[in-house]
Amino acid sequence: MTEQHLTEPAARRRGPSPVFLALVALTGLGAWMAWTGAGDPRLGVFVLVTGGWVVSLCLHEFAHALTAYRAGDHSVADKGYLGLNPLRYTDAMMSIVLPLVFVVLGGIGLPGGAVWIEHGRIPGRLRHSLVSAAGPLVNVVLAAVLLVAVGRLAPAMPERSVFWAGLAFLAILQVSASLLNLLPVPGLDGFGIVEPWLPPAWSERAAGVGPFGILVVFALLWVPEVNQGFFGLVDAVARAAGVEPILAGLGQALFRFWQS
Repeated sequence: MTEQHLTEPAARRRGPSPVFLALVALTGLGAWMAWTGAGDPRLGVFVLVTGGWVVSLCLHEFAHALTAYRAGDHSVADKGYLGLNPLRYTDAMMSIVLPLVFVVLGGIGLPGGAVWIEHGRIPGRLRHSLVSAAGPLVNVVLAAVLLVAVGRLAPAMPERSVFWAGLAFLAILQVSASLLNLLPVPGLDGFGIVEPWLPPAWSERAAGVGPFGILVVFALLWVPEVNQGFFGLVDAVARAAGVEPILAGLGQALFRFWQS
């Protein structure tokens, strides 16, 4: 019996993990609090954004794993990556903790590295590129859905401004995650997309600096000129979808309740 026959039934039996479902429920609770005004509105926005961001991280990594599985690496099923359980990731610090720190400190959406793909099982350079592209594509889709929802519905419901502000901030995080993670920097998915097409010597050199790539990008965003230029681009994307950055700014202010 082939490995595919062994792993495919197991993969089909795996649905969303209880951990992921709990995260979705937590996000829903935050959305309800922000929508109804129950309790402290800042707490509702904090729970909504934090829960929604972690859910998006899980979906990002799931997209990598599912694409790898379909491309030939069936080991991702045995590793539990298809269950949307962040506790099964190879590096919870890079996958969950560090991205949350980025959001708390700078309002920057930047997924970290997480699932371990056995690239030797995947034939063809195009498939390797697609595996790397799958994660950022999730952020692009989430950003588009959230921006359209806020841009179209928020103006008609000013009485729900707290909810829409939180959702606008979450949308901005998805936009920044999409843009940053597509940069061709070692350690980010953008580099993973182009790496299969580069000379082997370049890949070997990049492997040595890959773990630090995400930290270098984060550090550069603290440079005022870089920060202004990058978030100017993010704001331009939001405005193009009909979302005023001031609404997302309100959401970020509510999210960072400890500064109030």
